[in-house]
Amino acid sequence: MHNKQIICTACDGKGLLMDDEQWQYSCTICEGEGVIDANKGRDLKPDFDIDEMNRTLE
Repeated sequence: MHNKQIICTACDGKGLLMDDEQWQYSCTICEGEGVIDANKGRDLKPDFDIDEMNRTLE
């Protein structure tokens, strides 16, 4: 059986998201790959910090 991959709708398959100030960052849904493996369960990551502009802090 082959892995079925679907295009990430959050980043439109690009792997990058952009905020209102034109800053680009890796998509947190597909982890920057642009596709999501439909057969793989989604791992929930631990809570992460955000700043006052609601951007993730790495």
